[in-house]
Amino acid sequence: MEEQNNKNLILAMVLSALVMLVWMVFFPPPEPAVEVADPAATVTEPTAVPSTDTTAATAESDAGAEAPRLVIDTPRLTGSISLVGARIDDLSLRTYRETIDPASPEVRLLSPTGEIDPYYAIVGWAPGAETAAGDLPDAKTLWTATSPGPLAPGKPVILTWNNGKGLEFTREIAVDDKYLFTVTDTVGNTGTASAAMYPYGIIARHGLPPMQSIFVVHEGMVRSTDGTLEEVRYKDIVDLDLDPAERAASETIQAEAEGWIGFTDHYWMTVLVPEQGKTFTQVTKHIAESDKYQAEIRQPVLTVAPGAEVKNSIRLFAGAKEWETISAYQEEAGIPNFIESIDWGWFYFLTKPIFKLLHFLHGLIGNMGLAIIALTFFLKLLVLPLAYKSYVSMARMKELQPELEALKERAGEDKQKLQREMMQLYKDKKVNPAAGCLPILFQIPIFFSLYKVIYVTIELRQAPFFGYFRDLSAPDPSSIMNLFGLLPWAGPEPHSLMATIFLGILPLILGISMWLQQKLNPAPTDQVQASIFAWMPWVFMFMMGGFASGLIVYWITNNTITFTQQYLIMWSHGKRPDIFGNIRSAKAAKVAAKVAVPANKTTPPTGKARKK
Repeated sequence: MEEQNNKNLILAMVLSALVMLVWMVFFPPPEPAVEVADPAATVTEPTAVPSTDTTAATAESDAGAEAPRLVIDTPRLTGSISLVGARIDDLSLRTYRETIDPASPEVRLLSPTGEIDPYYAIVGWAPGAETAAGDLPDAKTLWTATSPGPLAPGKPVILTWNNGKGLEFTREIAVDDKYLFTVTDTVGNTGTASAAMYPYGIIARHGLPPMQSIFVVHEGMVRSTDGTLEEVRYKDIVDLDLDPAERAASETIQAEAEGWIGFTDHYWMTVLVPEQGKTFTQVTKHIAESDKYQAEIRQPVLTVAPGAEVKNSIRLFAGAKEWETISAYQEEAGIPNFIESIDWGWFYFLTKPIFKLLHFLHGLIGNMGLAIIALTFFLKLLVLPLAYKSYVSMARMKELQPELEALKERAGEDKQKLQREMMQLYKDKKVNPAAGCLPILFQIPIFFSLYKVIYVTIELRQAPFFGYFRDLSAPDPSSIMNLFGLLPWAGPEPHSLMATIFLGILPLILGISMWLQQKLNPAPTDQVQASIFAWMPWVFMFMMGGFASGLIVYWITNNTITFTQQYLIMWSHGKRPDIFGNIRSAKAAKVAAKVAVPANKTTPPTGKARKK
């Protein structure tokens, strides 16, 4: 039945519209930090490190940008290490720029106190029982470098400090050719008394960092505890301060054997990884006085007997969340569950394989836009049996049109009888009237997953297509305002009202492709349905205007393939679509509806006439 086909298509498009509306919420307002007082929290258990708040806080005025430094120089990283506190607090990513302009600054990941948004990592020792804090190096300690550096792959630097009381501290800092630092501490005891101390690591972040504030991207604390991943937003870290009892119960997590903890941004991450296979404690906290967020690793107490030495090692990942790099660290460097640090989302079971396939196609083709097109063809091929069955069912519904019309005439006003006979006819002819909606229902989770891949994974960041499509993770930069670059003035700012009105070329092509797909079938006879049907492509066009251009490339390709499949299948069943005829009939129906309105106004009202 033609009307049933149109209802199915309208339902499918309404479902798609709902999907678009959900994902239109790109930039919710930033959540304000809660002003709270910092509760005094000191851990005194013999197997845990005492509160290290002072360890990090006391260095804020002593270990800034002016401290003596060792240079970091690797293929992926550049920066320096402060010899005051031996803190890694100056780091930029060599292979990433702030914008698509090659001359724009490198992405700055870590920065020392005294600069905007201080963000740094500290590894050290805290005192155990009967060991004074002054006997151990802290955030103010000036270490001595036994080698001038720079720190580079295969060229570690050695730092030393002697407390003058028999304890000698040696710190080796090594880095690989990507983003992984290894800090190995050795403590030798040449004195006559034992010393007890606790290894710890801190990642400190002053203030709320600049964020994307996009609900599909997690920004905040991320940690893995014995194979369980946990993500906590900055707001929720602050909320721990509201109730000291709740904070004590929530901020400290004991790991039995494996795990890591740190902070993650849209594309970057800084994570502490203790020695695996040993018990350690993970701590997340917000220090209200300095508005500082901390992720900590606290390890069990170590006792150094006279004439003996102890060693401890903590690794620090500080860099880009590249899939290949993260995977290699999980498989080869033994960082468990590390691939989950990439935010795969609810549909991870689809997002992961879709990304892997896209990554493979990109390596094969060399162009991310073409890789997205190739991925779309593959996904359509994967669901081809379902799509074929759906389109065949729609074509057979058209074949049943005469019989359905005859049923209507026989049933008259008896709707229940009509419904029973229609269902029996569908059963006899083995036709499913709802089959037309199945492809879109399967397409929705694929759309979600691909959106997540395009927006979250760094491999899509600033990935070019062709011409002025230089970043497939950003909206279409072209605009009707300047005739897609032909006129000598700039287009509107992305996500602005003007950008929504003066669309780029990709959203326009998307709208046209949806409109043509719609014209494979005649317009519904019901005027309300016809109006919804007519407006839907153009509503989608404006809704999708602010989406990542890579996602629109996928949608256009998907529409084109769907149009071709449906056209050929309908043609093979003797129902070749009359696209131009459907366009003409839709226009004629609109004209007829307009002409009918004045005539209806003169129609006398039903019911009894008023007596004069």
